[in-house]
Amino acid sequence: MKEEVTQPLLESYVLGDLRLSNRVIMAPMTRCRADNKDLVPTALHQEYYQQRSGAGLIISEGCPVSEEAIGYVRTPGIFTKKQSDAWREVTDTVHAQGGHIFCQLWHCGRISHTSFHQGKAPLAPSAVNANFEITTPKGKKMTSTPQEMTEQDIRRTLSDFGKAAQFAKEAGFDGVEIHSSNGYLIHQFFNKNANQRTDAYGGTIKKRARFFFDVLDVVTEIWEPKRVGVRLNPSLHHLLGIEATEETIPTFDYVVETLKFYDLAYLHLSEPFTDVSAVPYLSSEIALRYRPRYKGTLIINSGFTQESGNAIIEAGKADLVAFGKPFISNPDLSSRFALQVPLTSWDKTTFYTTGAKGYTDYPALTVSPEVELY
Repeated sequence: MKEEVTQPLLESYVLGDLRLSNRVIMAPMTRCRADNKDLVPTALHQEYYQQRSGAGLIISEGCPVSEEAIGYVRTPGIFTKKQSDAWREVTDTVHAQGGHIFCQLWHCGRISHTSFHQGKAPLAPSAVNANFEITTPKGKKMTSTPQEMTEQDIRRTLSDFGKAAQFAKEAGFDGVEIHSSNGYLIHQFFNKNANQRTDAYGGTIKKRARFFFDVLDVVTEIWEPKRVGVRLNPSLHHLLGIEATEETIPTFDYVVETLKFYDLAYLHLSEPFTDVSAVPYLSSEIALRYRPRYKGTLIINSGFTQESGNAIIEAGKADLVAFGKPFISNPDLSSRFALQVPLTSWDKTTFYTTGAKGYTDYPALTVSPEVELY
């Protein structure tokens, strides 16, 4: 008999009123497989998420909350009944396997192009171009200069988040995650360079954070807070149009410390995507910084391995660990962790293509009956 090895990643976890079978979380990942005019998930999406239902929790790919929210090709939305009904087929498939799945609510803001919006400029806090290359219906293009959101635009966008949250509930998701990260609309409001407003949504840290909390208030009118998570990337720098400033970390400190007034499902944080050790006003250790500031469930993400994931939970710096690319090529990732076997490598050339190749054709392990999982 194989000697039992205790791994924190494989321990169960109570998330609000949900019991997760393990602490291996599938991070949200854009995969661009909604290759249809209605941007609905298909049978291919059902298979993809079903294969990965052994995760303690799946966080879906980012789902645009409206047509105005789109910034990437072939991303399945959550703003029409047809989309919601199609997502119901996905969630039913995951639940049939005993899994749990949250829907990530997404608005790209200025990380977009006029070709997504009938020639109109995308919406953003201010008319500041991200100067970031994206894939559009017309091929690879640099982002378009956005139009500054009016108060009416802001009200409509808040309403879009609420409608999307309701569609996600009707689709049978177990909860929602607000994508407030990675240079997209809410993150743009946080950032002093992207947000140059002087009204109630800009100028000070509290005002730049207002849009986020307005979104959170709208979403928690639809979902109980214990079924709502939020994702933040405090030290994002030189990527996705975000240039950090001296006010960046104080802004996220304010946001995280204010979240104590919400009984949320979780706070999902990313460690830096790039080396920021030489940037004096940024933090290189996000979990270490925010664990003392946030007493609820903390998910940490970005570049973790089985070893480092177990270690950060063991050290008490996080409760759950989200894995991205390893889940692409290892659909049964938690089982592989249990068996302590090498992982299959991913093919990055198929991350954002169409069809099954690189999406649903990575096989699960074939385990002999005499092998015991722990």
